[in-house]
Amino acid sequence: LVGGYAGSGKTEFGRFLSGITGWTLLDKDVLTRPLAEGLLVSLGGDPNDRHTALYRERVRPLEYRCLLSSAYENVARGVSTVLTAPFLAEIADKAWLGRVLNRCAARGIDVTVVWMHCDLESMHEYLQSRGAARDTWKLNAWEQYAESIDLSLPPGCDHIAVDNQLNAAVSLADHAQRLVAGTR
Repeated sequence: LVGGYAGSGKTEFGRFLSGITGWTLLDKDVLTRPLAEGLLVSLGGDPNDRHTALYRERVRPLEYRCLLSSAYENVARGVSTVLTAPFLAEIADKAWLGRVLNRCAARGIDVTVVWMHCDLESMHEYLQSRGAARDTWKLNAWEQYAESIDLSLPPGCDHIAVDNQLNAAVSLADHAQRLVAGTR
C-alpha cells in the first residue's frame, strides 16, 4: 500500500515498484476516476470534486472498495500487487488497517505500507506540474487546502517512509530499489 497526500509521489513511486518487480499496479485514480466523475455528475456535483462532503461520504468509500476488491482478486490468484491511493483516513484507522492486514495474513499475504513524505512546497509544485483537473480546487484554494494537511500524520502501523521533497537526497527509483531489495 503506497499512501500519502496529493502530489506526494504515490503513483510515480508505485510505477517504479511495479517496473522493478513486475507486480501489478492498481492506482485508485486510474481504476476509479471515470466511475467517480460519472457518479459525482449524476449526484449533481462537480466531476473534479475531491473535497466536499458529497465526494467524501458518497463517492470516496466506493473508490476504495473498488480498489481493495481488485487487489484482493489479484492476490487471491497469487498476483503481487502495488496499490496507490491517498489512504489518509484508512492508514490512520487502526480498525480498517487491521481488517486489511488480518485478511491478507489469513491468506499468507505480506503487506508493506509505504508512506510518502513531502513538504507543502514540493506538493504544490508537483500538483501544478501534473495539471490534473481533479487538482483544480486544491491549487485555486491552496492556502485552505494546505491548512487541511497534517504533515505529521503517521500511518497507524509499521511503515516505510519515503522522502519525496524536491531536494530529497535519494530518488524515488532508488527508494523503490532499496524497498524491493529489503523485501525479497
